Amino acid sequence: MCRYIFFFAFCFLKSGVSNGQNVALIRSFSQETSIKADWLVTPVLKKAKVYTNGDKKDIVLDNGLLQRRFRLSPNLACTEYKNMTTGQQLIRSVKPEARVMIDGKSYNVGGLYGQKEQAYLLPEWIDGLAANENDFSIVKYEVTDLPPFLNANQGFWATNKKPATGKMVRFYFENPSLKGIELIVHYELYEGIPVIAKWLSIKNNSKSAIKLNQVVNEILGLVEEESAVVGALDQMQKPACIYFESDYAFNNAMRYNLSDQTTHWKADRLYTSQVNYNYQTPCLVEIYPEYGPGIELNPGENFRSVRTFELLMDSYDRQRRGMAIQKMYRTIAPWTTANPIFMHLVSKNDGEVYQAVDQCAATGYEALILSFGSHINMEDNSSQNLKRCKALADYAHTKGIKIGCYSLFSSRKISEEDDVTNPLTGKTGGAFFGNAPCFGSKWGLAYRDKIKQFFTETGFDIWENDGPYPGDRCASVKHPGHKGLDDSQWQQMQIQKELYHWLNQKGVYINAPDWYFLDGTNKIGLGYREWNFSLPRDQQKILNRQNIFDGTWDKTPSMGWGFVPLTRYQGGGPEAILEPLSEHLDDYEQLMMQYYGAGVQACYRGPGLYDTETTRLRVVKVIDWYKKYRNILNADIVHLRRADGRDWDGWLHVNPQLKEKGLLMLFNPTQKTINKTIKIPLYYTGLTKTARIREKENNSKSFILDRSYEVELPISLAANSYSWWIIE
Repeated sequence: MCRYIFFFAFCFLKSGVSNGQNVALIRSFSQETSIKADWLVTPVLKKAKVYTNGDKKDIVLDNGLLQRRFRLSPNLACTEYKNMTTGQQLIRSVKPEARVMIDGKSYNVGGLYGQKEQAYLLPEWIDGLAANENDFSIVKYEVTDLPPFLNANQGFWATNKKPATGKMVRFYFENPSLKGIELIVHYELYEGIPVIAKWLSIKNNSKSAIKLNQVVNEILGLVEEESAVVGALDQMQKPACIYFESDYAFNNAMRYNLSDQTTHWKADRLYTSQVNYNYQTPCLVEIYPEYGPGIELNPGENFRSVRTFELLMDSYDRQRRGMAIQKMYRTIAPWTTANPIFMHLVSKNDGEVYQAVDQCAATGYEALILSFGSHINMEDNSSQNLKRCKALADYAHTKGIKIGCYSLFSSRKISEEDDVTNPLTGKTGGAFFGNAPCFGSKWGLAYRDKIKQFFTETGFDIWENDGPYPGDRCASVKHPGHKGLDDSQWQQMQIQKELYHWLNQKGVYINAPDWYFLDGTNKIGLGYREWNFSLPRDQQKILNRQNIFDGTWDKTPSMGWGFVPLTRYQGGGPEAILEPLSEHLDDYEQLMMQYYGAGVQACYRGPGLYDTETTRLRVVKVIDWYKKYRNILNADIVHLRRADGRDWDGWLHVNPQLKEKGLLMLFNPTQKTINKTIKIPLYYTGLTKTARIREKENNSKSFILDRSYEVELPISLAANSYSWWIIE
């Protein structure tokens, strides 16, 4: 029955069904059977396994949700990649496992040749395929349990602190013309999710250095998404059956698809039976950085490629696809589920820090971050500064409060010697942020060391890292961290990765405005325009809810931050700010409820969380509510109706594993009371027949789910108000 999900999702998406309805509609053809088989609703208990078939020709990776099969001889080649939910076969042709360019010469890794028809691959053809003696050839393989990628030290509240489980397969390759060069293709098969990770490592056991010009860690001949007789490569749809994400992404877009630097969709000219007249169908994918690595690998040194995660998709539905990505993150990067309650302090002196710590403790907040514009400089590694900051951290810890600080890396000029050298001009300037330091310069390496020293000696817990490495290439040949232009991007990324890994394993929580989650960062911005926080409060409330709605399609609530300026930010008058807080309590409360009601932490930026006892009690009321329902509020969001100021808007948190299966947040931005009955899709709550629903702490009522897993809920929202409902 589940194999029809793919088709029905496509049909309803194409028919123009709204986001708030399609979740239920794609399930209307099936009842309890599909829920029991749905990995997004019911935990998958089947263990990952790696086994050979009866004649030992093939090795199979299988976790119950995906199956990937390889022919072992005469060389390793992937011959099957199957989505077990839909039954869809992704592979249409055999390709090399990888490709490396060493000392200017390209070598395929694995692969078989001789497949005449490239539109599909039949098992009986495989015995007739041959290896190429010039390729890297498999010599052995080994299977182990999946090791943790990062030994994350999570000292913050989180929905998941357990490392992922599964199997690791290592395929070892050699090439007779490159004696002493050992190449390993690593596969990580995860349990509970249809995900495989893939990466390459190369060890130079020879007596001479080699140059790694390029490393392509994945090549797949995939089934095409659509057929078009005419049409250019970039005009045609890419295969939607698989989603790729690698640990090599940047550009400050705060979305992965715009930050991705490694996924390259190409035409396959060997595929001569394709419909496209000019053979431009995008059905060949290769994974590699656009530039580099361009490094020299000296004798005894090891290299590790980008690490790519491949998530098999079973639907076109945006809601479902986003929830699949979120579950992937909850599994492979559990540190992203940490979500401390923090304040952003703008401090002028230490006394204000002590006062803010006391306010955090008095309201139930868990962390304090010294915001940009504050008086602490993490780059000052004088003993006096480090001792002073340690005293601040020690005091915060006695109150049960974690403490952090802001630091700017990029978008500033350091010096002609340390800034990125523009490869087009040979001078500084023209970087992503205009002027920016090179992470491989003396200043950049010293910055890294100062950050490590600061956290080691002060005991601070959080790093708000603004403007991290944005991908600038540097043509300098004098920077100690890279040799020249060819290796500049790769080496700067490695410096940053090492720093984030070190901090993550030390237990430091990291806010960073770029997509470095797979290297240990915890949170990124939802996405917003800073000037909007100078607009009147009523506008800010609606815009913030739009940001929340838009920023939680692919990110879990814990992966994004919002912003609430308590004082004047960039502009605007009294109508834009919340201070005096005691005079704007209703707006203050609703802004908090919007964010906490989405499970999203906002940066409450100002000198304090409250100004009167009445204000403190209002803050405590919201925080107590958030902590009571914290687990469900940090669950995935089903998007119901985006805020537009014309009618109700809101979202639904869902987690079928909790007592509270759902929490519904609704808002009325209009000047009149809204009385109506709305449909609430409950498929992802795991409920199949009935649901008990209560508004706030009132008595619950029983509702019967229809064949679309929906209930009709009567609501009454006063003008300019909000409310919430618990679903059990």
